[in-house]
Amino acid sequence: MDRQTAYNIVTEHVKSDSLVKHMLSVEAAMRTYAVAYNGDPEYWALAGLLHDFDWEIHPTLEKHPQDGAPILRARGVPEEIIRCIQSHATHTGVPRESEMEKALFAVDELTGLVTACALVRPSRSLYDLTAKSVKGKWKDKAFAAGVNRADIEQGAQELGVELTAHITTVIAAMQKIAPELGLVGTAAPPA
Repeated sequence: MDRQTAYNIVTEHVKSDSLVKHMLSVEAAMRTYAVAYNGDPEYWALAGLLHDFDWEIHPTLEKHPQDGAPILRARGVPEEIIRCIQSHATHTGVPRESEMEKALFAVDELTGLVTACALVRPSRSLYDLTAKSVKGKWKDKAFAAGVNRADIEQGAQELGVELTAHITTVIAAMQKIAPELGLVGTAAPPA
């Protein structure tokens, strides 16, 4: 499966621009972590890109992502990626075993928090966002209240990375695609 085929699956099933941007963020973070763990960046990125493709058609925990698996199988998505997608949702009972599975769980919620933090900056940019800024907003439970901070902490722990380093890695990954995410704002790109 190539990236364009996966992206076509996403655009066929997802109409929300913010959800597409979330999946692009997770894709970028997965690509970065694949390099760190000697995985195939393009392969890992597919799991990130596809992980929430069925949210709009199955918007409940009883159905997402479980009911999306048959659709992915019919489209020729490798079983390893389907399993990875299933494991990112704790309620499925699919344990996270591979580094790819652990990475998907670790970056999913965090990309949402990073996006929210960038959007409230005066610059509205990822380029000047730091882990310190994210951790400052972390403490405000009313900010980005839908982001499960416990999952982020658990994900970093499962992946074997320190939380601040994890946040820094995800910010850097997302900075690479800031124009696609609409998060360039007024800040200059990092040198």
